[in-house]
Amino acid sequence: MTRSDWPPASQARYAVIVLMVAYLFSYVDRQILSMLVGPIKADLGLSDTEISLLHGLAFAVFYTVFGIWPIGTWADKGNRRNIIAGGVFFWSLMTAVCGRMTSFAGLFAARVGVGVGEAALTPTAYSMLADYYPPEKRGRALGLFSMGVYFGIGVAIMVTGALVQYVSVLPPFDLPLIGEVRGWQIPFLLLGPPGILVALWVMSVQEPPRRGVTAELPSFRAVIAHLLVHKGFYLNFFFGIACLTLLFNGIAFWFPAHLMRSFGVDALFVAFTYGPIMFFAGAAGILAGGMLADRWRANGDQTAEIRVALLSVLFLWPSAIATFQAGDVTLALMLAVPTLFFSSFPFGAASSAIQLVTPNQLRARVSAIYLLVVNIVGIGLGATVASAISDHILADESRIGDGVSWVAFVSLPIAGLLLWRCQKTFRALQQV
Repeated sequence: MTRSDWPPASQARYAVIVLMVAYLFSYVDRQILSMLVGPIKADLGLSDTEISLLHGLAFAVFYTVFGIWPIGTWADKGNRRNIIAGGVFFWSLMTAVCGRMTSFAGLFAARVGVGVGEAALTPTAYSMLADYYPPEKRGRALGLFSMGVYFGIGVAIMVTGALVQYVSVLPPFDLPLIGEVRGWQIPFLLLGPPGILVALWVMSVQEPPRRGVTAELPSFRAVIAHLLVHKGFYLNFFFGIACLTLLFNGIAFWFPAHLMRSFGVDALFVAFTYGPIMFFAGAAGILAGGMLADRWRANGDQTAEIRVALLSVLFLWPSAIATFQAGDVTLALMLAVPTLFFSSFPFGAASSAIQLVTPNQLRARVSAIYLLVVNIVGIGLGATVASAISDHILADESRIGDGVSWVAFVSLPIAGLLLWRCQKTFRALQQV
C-alpha cells in the first residue's frame, strides 16, 4: 500500500501533535498528586498507602473498565475524534473538582471521575493513529503521541512543585464563588480548567477513514475469541508490558518523595531537577524506542517491537535499582536520566505491536483490554506495592526508595521472561 493511499502526511502530523498535547494534559492532571503527598497527608491525616490508592486504584479501575465498555465499543464504530474531545472535557472538569474535596472519600470519588474521562483517550487515539499511519511509520507516530506522558509528568512536577513551595504554608482562605480553599487544592483548581480549551482544539482533527472494516461491528465475544485464539502472544505481551509499567509508575510517583525524604531537599529543588529530567529523558526514550522499532521493521525484523522492549529490560534492571540506592542526591539525579530513558523506551513500540496484529474493528477494544491489564497492574499497583513494602515490611516511610528498588528487582526479570516467550507467536500472528 503506497503513501498516497493513506491520509495526507500533514494531516497525520497535525493529528498526532494535537493528540500528544491532549495526552500531556491527561498526565498533568493525573500526576499532580505526586508533588502534593506531604500537604495532603498533613491536612487529611493519610498514610502513604492511602495516598497511593488515590493515585492508583481510584484512577485505574474505572479508567480501564470504561475504556473497554462503553468507550472502547463506541471507538470501534463511532467518531473517535468526538469521543476523545468529550473525554478531555470531562477529566479536566473532574480535576478541578478534586480541588474542592476535603476528605479521602471525596478525593477518591473525584479521582475516579478523572479516570473515567481519561479512558476515552488512549485506546481511541491508538485506533485513530493506526488509520493515519502505515505499519512501518506507526512506531514513531505512537512514540510521538506517547511523549505526552513524559511531557505531562515533567510539567506537572515543575508547575506543581513550584506551587507547593508557596501554597503548602498558606492557611485556608476564601475565594469568590468557590468558598474556602486549602493550599494543596490550588494546583487542582489551576491546572484542570485549561484542558477544556484542549478539548475544543481536538475538534479540529479530522476523523480518518477506517481500513479493513466489515459491514457490522464484531461483537465483544469476537474480541475475546480473537484474544483467546492468539493467547500465546496477547497474554505474555500484556503482562510483560504490565510489569514494565508497574515499575515506571512506582518510579514516577515516588521519586519526588524519595528525594525529599532521603536527602532533605524541598519541592522547588525537585521541581526543577527531576521535572526537566522526566520531561526530556522520558520523552526521548519513548520516541527513540518507536524509531528503533520502525528501523528494525523496515529492515525485515518481524519481532522489532518485542526486541525494543527486551532491550529496555536489559538496561533498566541495574539502572533503576542504582537510582534508588544512590547515597547522594546528585548521583541519584544523574542515574535518573538513563532510568527514565529506558523505562519509557518500550511503550511506543508496544502500542504499535498491538495495532499491527489486531484487526481494525477490534483495535480500540483490544487496546482497552491491554490498558486494563497494564494499568490495573501498573497504575493500580505500581505506587501501592512500593509504599506497602516501606509501610508494612520496612516500617519506615523514609525507605520508600527501597520499596521501589524491590519492585524493580522482581518485576523486570518477569517482564523479560514473558516478552521473550511471546516473540514466536508475535511473528506467527503477523502471517494470519
